[in-house]
Amino acid sequence: MPSKFSDISESTAPLTDRIFDLLQDSIIKGDIPAGSKISEPELAKTYGVSRGTLREALSRLEERRLIIRSPNHGVRVISLTYEELIETYQIREVLGGLGCSLAAQNMTNEEIAELRRLLDEHEKSINEDQGLSYYQEEGEFDFHYRIWQGSRNNKLLAILDGGLYPLIRMYRYQFSTASHRPYQALKEHRRIVDAIEERDAEVADLLMRRHIRAARISAEERHKSMMAKDENNG
Repeated sequence: MPSKFSDISESTAPLTDRIFDLLQDSIIKGDIPAGSKISEPELAKTYGVSRGTLREALSRLEERRLIIRSPNHGVRVISLTYEELIETYQIREVLGGLGCSLAAQNMTNEEIAELRRLLDEHEKSINEDQGLSYYQEEGEFDFHYRIWQGSRNNKLLAILDGGLYPLIRMYRYQFSTASHRPYQALKEHRRIVDAIEERDAEVADLLMRRHIRAARISAEERHKSMMAKDENNG
């Protein structure tokens, strides 16, 4: 497991928050593999923190449904299943369309301009990675989350922050990589912003649903490819 000492020391956030953020990021990216057992002594030693601090961070990860506890198996990272992948994307499609429709009605002109600037930064990142990936950091750096914020619907944000958003990021990061998707996804994002700027809630809803549906199909194809590769290696 990679050491994160420099990341911890450079941050000014409370220690528990820093450990939580690092562990969550490692789980979402797959650096801590799905289904793997969590060793509290090993993690405490790796990050140089007390067991109490670590347990607080793990409790928050459990609340976000990224880890599970069981009497016989201890603490494990959740396993990504195909069925849960589909269910998550189905929910994401509905909530994403709703959030985008509301954003078209409620986002300010400055927020829309900031959204365009964010996509310019995303394009630079895609180019630097030669079009192989389109990974978005959490919160303000995430195109979709910015739109959810722009919806001005607190209930929607509560559902996302209650555990759905980390799962969305996890599935999106680990299953959505495809050679054709990064630039295509960016193009779809720009069209969505156009609809929001035009205050066309119906078109914004439609484009967002279509965008997430395309991402789901890409994730399904990647999942099937991974399964076939595992079978061949077996």
